Amino acid sequence: MNQSTEPVARGRPFPKGNGGRKPGSKNRTTQVAEALLAGEEGELVRKAVEIAKAGDVSMLKFLLGRLLPRERVITVELPGMLRADDAVEGLGSIMRAVSEGKISPSEGAALATIVNSYSRAIDLADVVARLDAAETAIKKAGIESGVADTAPLRKQR
Repeated sequence: MNQSTEPVARGRPFPKGNGGRKPGSKNRTTQVAEALLAGEEGELVRKAVEIAKAGDVSMLKFLLGRLLPRERVITVELPGMLRADDAVEGLGSIMRAVSEGKISPSEGAALATIVNSYSRAIDLADVVARLDAAETAIKKAGIESGVADTAPLRKQR
């Protein structure tokens, strides 16, 4: 048995000097289809929309399937967000889901935006509560010491 050490060429290799079709070039069928449809794209789309509006459900599904992004339901286990610091754990959960391929990076970015917005809302609510408590304490201290409250510290809500 004579075994060759040369690798076997797969498929039908091109002769030397012929690298095949250039990247981005189109096959003949595509070129013919483009030539037949040249300048007619707008009219064809308008006609498809007319057909869909006339009640053709399959055409409507076809158009909507091409135009609207496909949404999918995703589930990511997030911790209870009672304090703004809990957002760190939430963002960690999102990062794990993206790195494990459970959700796409764009879905992870959208979830991270929601977590950040919720965290800012918690922070803002905490600041308002602390400011209200401080105002109440100042007013109470002013009344007890006999000092009149001449100007409010902030506008009333």
